[in-house]
Amino acid sequence: MKTFSLILGMALAAVPAAHGSESPSILVLLADDLGYGDPGCFNPDSKVPTPNMDRLARQGRRFTDAHSPSSVCSPTRYSILTGRYAWRSRLKLGVLNPWDPALIDPGRLTLPFLLKRHGYETAAFGKWHLGWNWATSADRPLSADGRGFPAGIDFTRPITEGPTSRGFDHFFGMVGSTVMSPCLIEGNRPIFTGIRPPLNRPPTIEGVPQSLLDPWDERNSLPMLTARVVWYLDSLGSRPNRSPFFLYFAMTAPHAPIIPHGRFRGLTGHGGACDFVAQLDDTVGLVLDAIDRNGMTENTLVILTSDNGSPGFADEGAPTGSVIARYGHRPNGRWRGMKGDIHEGGHRVPMIARWPGHVPAGTTCDETVCLVDLMATCALIVGERLPDDAGEDSHDILPAILDRPYPRPLREATVHHALIGTFAIRRGEWKLILGRGTGGFTLPQYILPKPGEPAGQLYNLRDDPGETRDLYADRPGVVADLTALLESYRRNGRSVPRPSRP
Repeated sequence: MKTFSLILGMALAAVPAAHGSESPSILVLLADDLGYGDPGCFNPDSKVPTPNMDRLARQGRRFTDAHSPSSVCSPTRYSILTGRYAWRSRLKLGVLNPWDPALIDPGRLTLPFLLKRHGYETAAFGKWHLGWNWATSADRPLSADGRGFPAGIDFTRPITEGPTSRGFDHFFGMVGSTVMSPCLIEGNRPIFTGIRPPLNRPPTIEGVPQSLLDPWDERNSLPMLTARVVWYLDSLGSRPNRSPFFLYFAMTAPHAPIIPHGRFRGLTGHGGACDFVAQLDDTVGLVLDAIDRNGMTENTLVILTSDNGSPGFADEGAPTGSVIARYGHRPNGRWRGMKGDIHEGGHRVPMIARWPGHVPAGTTCDETVCLVDLMATCALIVGERLPDDAGEDSHDILPAILDRPYPRPLREATVHHALIGTFAIRRGEWKLILGRGTGGFTLPQYILPKPGEPAGQLYNLRDDPGETRDLYADRPGVVADLTALLESYRRNGRSVPRPSRP
């Protein structure tokens, strides 16, 4: 295992004087359920026009072996903001409910806290899905009310332990996806809700047209959030002297309910899900245009990616039917599986990085990277060494982003996690899955091995990228090595070597 000092020294040599006032602004565009095969720049056979994501790829660097740390969303969001696998937290499987308390512990260093102490202004917009504490009515306990949202919440009082308590200066968004929570939060206050009885809605929200607010319509969620992000960027651009910013835009598409807005309905001719991806691409374009319009392009690192793979739903309303069977669109490309699965389609995601003059335009990287790596990467950008109790699973991938020399591989191994808690570990071409079946939404597919059957699955992704030939029984040495490595990661509380201190 390479020493931390060697890796840090080589990585720091790759940083193009990006410290202090020269540090780039950082924009993370996180899609919700966007599959590897949805953008045309990752899948030439995509049924969706994605000119803005394709433009970003031409201007930046595509990562073909990028992974979300989980195949569902709450765990991935936790990992992005903490640099730590979420299965080390209390969330061992599934996702959070909209009434669950904060998943990120109060004392934990987060990515926005890290950047704030280096002079960054920090803002989060969109889907949070990491829990917070609702204010409750004295005479009503917090409990599910059968509509996907808890009874007993007092929407007239502030939330606590939310985004602004975890390092963000600004927040505008919702607790989870629109189907879970038709309630907007600004800062730490509910500003209006689609739940009856409604709050007194404000006469206006900065940057958001009133037509998107009243009456409540879930189809307005993505346009409303996009308008607010564009307004925020324009307000930053109007300042004569501005600090670098960290903007985390957790978009709500193309997650169900599949509700493309206005002109996007029927645009692709391949169903509502494809239309919704087209709308997401338009959102990306509007945000990039705001970056360009405000003179921020040259000194902004843009990362576009997704929280997990696509579930493969086809049309609007209730998510029924397969977009593959109905329209011939493969949202996860050639990879086996869907959102929630332990197979590649559940966690191999599109990822593009752009930073003009630093990230080589129109290039591709096949290095294995994970979204948990953003924490250590940003720490390197601002010249900070992470403390021992932060970023325990985060590897610096800046050399791969900048296409500078570095010792390969950057990650010794990557741990994958599925909806129902199934583990896998990937090292090089080998991927070991602990358990049978997919570990995803179709729970009966996850079966305990019978006596004499293999206890897991082993695939060689170099020779068999579709995970069709299980080699578990044929390569016991590989199985033993990867099992021991995964157990060491779990036992040690970290997968990144503990840094040696001067």
